[in-house]
Amino acid sequence: MEYKGGKKIFKRILIVFIALTIITVVHVYWVTRPKIADKNTIVMARIDITSPMNQNDADSIQTWLYNQKGINRVLVNPETKIAIFTFYPVSTSADQVVHNFQTSFNYTSKRYVPTKEELDRGWCPALPASVTEKISAFVKKTF
Repeated sequence: MEYKGGKKIFKRILIVFIALTIITVVHVYWVTRPKIADKNTIVMARIDITSPMNQNDADSIQTWLYNQKGINRVLVNPETKIAIFTFYPVSTSADQVVHNFQTSFNYTSKRYVPTKEELDRGWCPALPASVTEKISAFVKKTF
């Protein structure tokens, strides 16, 4: 005696698998395609400061960055001497903010731009390297 319900179940599983594959492909295309910046687009940038600094310096930098046109959020860490900020690219550019920062403060600094290798690894400049590497390794092992 042959079980006829197996073919129906197999067909349904195959249809669901194909539908999920199509949805995944469309999703990946949708989130990775180049987008034109609009008033809601927010971008992150980082300034590496090589000059010595303390908490008062960090507070001054944070206040100054918040007062710049187009800046959304700011984090300044005096221990790592890193300033991270998000901004609206239709209002300003990271290069302009960094240039204004360098002319307004007497700190030796430069804009951090990830290398191609770091981008390929999915490295996040806002997180410590060890955390980023652990997350990246987990994702690679899992998927």
